[in-house]
Amino acid sequence: MKEVTPELLRDHKLPGHEEGDKDLRGRVLVVGGSRELAGGALLAATAAMRSGAGKVRIATARSVAVPLAVHMPEVRVIGLAETQGGSIAPSAGEELAKETANSDAVLIGPGMMEQPASNELTAGLLERLEGPAVLDAGALGCLPQLAPVLERHGGRLVITPHAGEMAHLLGIERDEVQADPVGAARRAASALHCVVVMKGARTLIVTPQGEAWLFTGGTIGLATAGSGDVLAGVITGLLARRMPPVWAAIWGVFLHGEAGTRLTKRYGGIGLLAREIPGEVPAIMAEFG
Repeated sequence: MKEVTPELLRDHKLPGHEEGDKDLRGRVLVVGGSRELAGGALLAATAAMRSGAGKVRIATARSVAVPLAVHMPEVRVIGLAETQGGSIAPSAGEELAKETANSDAVLIGPGMMEQPASNELTAGLLERLEGPAVLDAGALGCLPQLAPVLERHGGRLVITPHAGEMAHLLGIERDEVQADPVGAARRAASALHCVVVMKGARTLIVTPQGEAWLFTGGTIGLATAGSGDVLAGVITGLLARRMPPVWAAIWGVFLHGEAGTRLTKRYGGIGLLAREIPGEVPAIMAEFG
């Protein structure tokens, strides 16, 4: 297992500052948000833009589309049919398929609620999806039943579970995951044919072939609501810029962790807000050229 360090990253550089139209820096689609958790999609979209994506769209429940569009005028917000509880309805899948076809990377899951509806929506999208994607939060629940579909994607997908979500993916107890996090991450990566980012105080990045990297540079301040949405957004933005999935994941984990370190120096160990994290990312990327 390799350690994620600045020296390692300098050998695997970020994409250059492409000149020309913003489309050349990639188009991201964030599928998420709900009446009670609209902010998850907003945090992820902000992070995708701060990591250099040229265009970002949010596809969300219709009742929260206008507030999101007002709050983030830089993105196009697509209002979709919703369930009675305010989540994106599975019937929106066909409309979403057209949007995914016009995207360089897709993020599914931040701020999604109502597990049955989210599971059906995610499964339908994965059946149609052709490009790289990140699956987070509300999109993770259905994955154990979708191994054949995930295999078709050939390692283009990145999943970002914490220990509790990993336990669900493997059908084991959380204590078992925490006792052997590397083994759990390798099992999930192999079974689901995805790059796994297992979040925690020590974050693991594992490929379907079993290669593993460890990042230990996070701070306690990153253990805050919405932080995972930001991480998923950063990874998706890098994917849209044509980074290979494993290196988008490694760089995303590092940028997220380094942003937390810098915010901790400014504000102290705890009390950070997730919305503060994306603003640190452009300067960190600039330092690495």
